[in-house]
Amino acid sequence: MDKRILYENLLNYVYEGMYFVDVDRKITFWNQGAERITGYKAEEVVGSYCYDNILNHVDEKGNKLCFGGCPLHATIKDGKNRDAHVYLQHKSGSRINVKVRTTPIIENGKNIGAVELFIEEVDKFAEFFELVELREIAYRDQLTGLPNRRFLDENLMYQMEMARKLDVSVGIAFIDIDFFKKVNDTYGHLMGDETLKVLAKTLTKGLRTSDIVGRWGGEEFILILPNSDSISLEVLCEKLRMLVENSSVDRSNTDLKITISIGATIMRKSDTLESIINRADCLLYESKENGRNRVTIR
Repeated sequence: MDKRILYENLLNYVYEGMYFVDVDRKITFWNQGAERITGYKAEEVVGSYCYDNILNHVDEKGNKLCFGGCPLHATIKDGKNRDAHVYLQHKSGSRINVKVRTTPIIENGKNIGAVELFIEEVDKFAEFFELVELREIAYRDQLTGLPNRRFLDENLMYQMEMARKLDVSVGIAFIDIDFFKKVNDTYGHLMGDETLKVLAKTLTKGLRTSDIVGRWGGEEFILILPNSDSISLEVLCEKLRMLVENSSVDRSNTDLKITISIGATIMRKSDTLESIINRADCLLYESKENGRNRVTIR
């Protein structure tokens, strides 16, 4: 058997995603791990170029890496290894955060391309539900798989009590999909459900390990953010807004783009559960009144 074929067969069984490009950035190999993580089969990708922006890589600031700042391209140019944390777009449209390592391919002392190895970050909520045995319907939204309103109420109350005891802060953010009624009216409720699922996946991939996101009801979601001040709260909310804006829902021959509006606040000493939720809700509607696709924090 040809050594190249042998190596490619072996690399197909590597758990991590892996693909090779030549010096022109043409994709020459795409393993099963890459298929699993991205949703794209090898036959859909091999032969195309990474700058075709299939995975639409962005960093935490929303910079489109395939058009500038691509670690794989930089490795091809200077032959240096690189590690990066990026968000790729799954074939379904949702955003996935991955750790990336790029390495040059050297043959006879000459750089002939590069390999990118990437692995998806741990699904915090799948682990969370498994560890605390909250898979039952009482605490989980059946459509998105996220914590539901009952769980969010109880967890937020707990976080507020702990924040007072430890003299730390906790943030809360209300999220609403812009023009969601139009999505349902134009494309049907099945597409509306798919939109909610894509949003849920994108939000979970953009959070810190300690953060909680759940579905409050309809197209509304809530974030509970322990140990947050107003600056870190704004940075995180803006990142999530950007990730959603750069995501899409796969719909036949075109992608449906969505945006979100966010209202966020930090707990005050005088707050009750009802007051902090109402304040975040009012700030959400302030975002909508001021043009949508924005974050309002107070």
